[in-house]
Amino acid sequence: MDGKLAVIGLGSIGSMALWQASRLTDAVVGFEAHSPAHGRSAVGGDTRLFRMLYRGNPNYYPILERSRQLWAELEAETGQDILTRCGGLSIGTKDGPYLTALLETTRTNGAEHVILSREDMAARYPQHNLRPDDIAVYDPHAGALRTDRAVTAAIEAAQANGATIHTDTPIDSITETTDGVIIASGEKTWTYENVIIASGGWSRRLMPDYLKTATETRRNYLTWFVARDAAQFSPEKFPIFIRISGNRSMYGAPAVDGVTVKATLDGRSSPTPQADSVPRELTAAEITETMETVTEFFPGLFPNIVRSDAFPDLYTMDGHPLLGRLADRSRIYCATGFSGAGFKNATGFGEIAAHEALGKRTFDGLDFVRPERFAQ
Repeated sequence: MDGKLAVIGLGSIGSMALWQASRLTDAVVGFEAHSPAHGRSAVGGDTRLFRMLYRGNPNYYPILERSRQLWAELEAETGQDILTRCGGLSIGTKDGPYLTALLETTRTNGAEHVILSREDMAARYPQHNLRPDDIAVYDPHAGALRTDRAVTAAIEAAQANGATIHTDTPIDSITETTDGVIIASGEKTWTYENVIIASGGWSRRLMPDYLKTATETRRNYLTWFVARDAAQFSPEKFPIFIRISGNRSMYGAPAVDGVTVKATLDGRSSPTPQADSVPRELTAAEITETMETVTEFFPGLFPNIVRSDAFPDLYTMDGHPLLGRLADRSRIYCATGFSGAGFKNATGFGEIAAHEALGKRTFDGLDFVRPERFAQ
């Protein structure tokens, strides 16, 4: 055996699984096809939104609570500022489907929140140009996660705990035996007691057929704008936001660099054949819709895209991740398929993956993310 656990892919989830596993054993090894936080991975784009308020399955909430604790632990352990705690806004039509669903989940979970009227928003956050029937829900625990810093900090912490890292080592195949799992990169092979697949958009080639048919690699794009008055879009004055107003939708983050504001159309991912060949340039339609939306939503931003990029991620048929062993006694554990929404929970998911893959403990209430739901 070359170790107790190998983590394949050191991006959003893999880096956190490696960090958590390194707290349990020093016989853990991470494999990264390129370099940690490389610019073509789903980590790219500077920031991701952290929020406690969302719409959907209430079983995510305990993971969110644990993730918030673990982000603070990672900051304390590494001395890095990772979560910019600026609060968050969910904006939409009063009594419309978006906020109705969000408030239903929020009240089920008991999450702290404040409802802001249109007048409240005009007084507190005048950067947003609201429609007459728009209101907002404020999340005091939300913020912007610094993605590159988070991943590199987690890997640094894992190495300090004794973990080994192999960069520029793409894994070509994994083969499960009765005693362990053989992984191969070119002519090199290693054998580990257990393996975690956490390579995002590159995971499909390492999966069994039933998961290949249940997943799809998709392209997500991001856009940034310059503020007319940058101080008005600083983290102290401008929370992260998600807005779904009628036929327009957008999400974004404050100017963490003091210059550019992230403002990106929501829900616009599209299929892409290969994670290695995601089109980076925006289409004319993407540019037009983005600029029209920014013009309406944010008069304080110059409506010209000053920066854009695109990244791959792995999506599942039901939008929930793949978190668990391929089968009851399998030594291969999946931590992938987070469908463009995994980073806020990366520390929590990483902890679950590390403990379960090493056989330290199991977690209840996670049937909705287990891979076997697709094994029909």
